[in-house]
Amino acid sequence: MDMPRSALGPHVESWHPDAVADTDELTPEPVAAMSALFGEHEAVAMAGDRLPPLWHWLYFLRWPAQQDLGDDGHPRHGPFLPPIPDRQRMFAGGRCQIIEPLRLGERVRRVSSLNTVTVKQGKTGELLFVTVRSEYGHNGRICLVEEQDIVYRSGRSTDRYMPDLHTTMPPRSDEPLQLPLRPDPTLLFRFSALTANAHRIHYDAPYAQMEEGYPGLVVHGPLLVLAMLELVRRNAPDRCVRSLSYRLRRPAFLGEHLLASGRQADGRATMRVGSDRELQHATAEVVFA
Repeated sequence: MDMPRSALGPHVESWHPDAVADTDELTPEPVAAMSALFGEHEAVAMAGDRLPPLWHWLYFLRWPAQQDLGDDGHPRHGPFLPPIPDRQRMFAGGRCQIIEPLRLGERVRRVSSLNTVTVKQGKTGELLFVTVRSEYGHNGRICLVEEQDIVYRSGRSTDRYMPDLHTTMPPRSDEPLQLPLRPDPTLLFRFSALTANAHRIHYDAPYAQMEEGYPGLVVHGPLLVLAMLELVRRNAPDRCVRSLSYRLRRPAFLGEHLLASGRQADGRATMRVGSDRELQHATAEVVFA
């Protein structure tokens, strides 16, 4: 039996973007701003201190010209944006190996390259999985290696994700590490600004509901990941993280009571973000040095 021809595959058969290198200085202002977002009255790191895991997401930001944004707020063009029609983007997960912690105040070089491209059949049609690998270095040494998994679809999904939101019941967990989070519009706005994220699902409710089929504003996937890592930073501040992985499973929405929870054992920590309606919006695992 002949397999059906892929609709997305031909668009990326000859897509082989070159690696991209750039540099940035890990200045203190973004760390102070992210610290405030998580409720800290003082910056969690000063010059020379270790940058908390994945807080390098506050650097190497792209600010395209306004006319270079698509209708959804994402950039129209970029070195690792696949050339598929009516592209829709979703952040799926990633991994990070920390060979040597990045430190505040360092000037860091990043080299990013396309790692893998895979077409898969999902419930609502074909999906394109793109993994981008980035190496971060300082003074000629590779300090950190990260892989991010991004999922793309072509066109709008007809299968709209419209759960019944529970905005009054806080979630419960028997796990010892806990951090409650209830995103409001100011939190989503501040995180979008800190990460140069102009995707309209995070601040434009009519667009999120009418165009992308969500019941409300969507909480940023990276914010859920960083909330899980706050459990490690707050409860094991002296332990070095050697590696981590995370997966984004189900969207969370504005006004929902969320709880990042987890536990440590045998040199590692496992974490999740849950709500009253979903046990796992996101999951993560950390391995300590």
